[in-house]
Formats: sequence, structure tokens, C-alpha cells
Amino acid sequence: MKSKRYPEEFKREAVKQVTERGYSVAEVAQRLDTTTHSLYAWIKKYGEPQPKPSEDLDLTSENARLKSELRRITEERDILKKAARYFANNPE
Repeated sequence: MKSKRYPEEFKREAVKQVTERGYSVAEVAQRLDTTTHSLYAWIKKYGEPQPKPSEDLDLTSENARLKSELRRITEERDILKKAARYFANNPE
């Protein structure tokens, strides 16, 4: 059985169908008249690299830091709002 040769651009577009547009591998393979095996190989070659576990840990700690900072800034804003209301109602 002779296999088809697909241009690189065709492969990249097929991968985008799965990774960016959310279509299933089986659906894209059937529409493009290729095998799921080939499409999985193209995804491995042309798809986005998976983040390393250390990157996930960095993102988790950064997310926690940002949540903490947001909480602190929200408290400061609330205090300033109360102070503004107080001074607006009690001019000296």
C-alpha cells in the first residue's frame, strides 16, 4: 500500500484543527482522508510543546502571589472608600 505524502503546511493546518479549534482527532483525520496515527504524529511534531512540571509549579506560585496581592489591594481600596465617605460627611 502506497502512503500519501502531505506538504508540511497541510500537516500544520491539520494540527491547528485539533489543537486550536477543538475538533477531535478522529473527525479531522476522517475529513482530511488521513489516518489518526498520522495525525497524532503530526500533533507530536508540530503541536505546542507541553509545559514542564517546573513551569506548572512556577505558574501555581505566581498565581498564589497574585491572589494574595489582589486581596491586599482590595482591602486597601475598601479602607480608602470608607475614609472618603467619612471625610465627605464630616468636613472639618
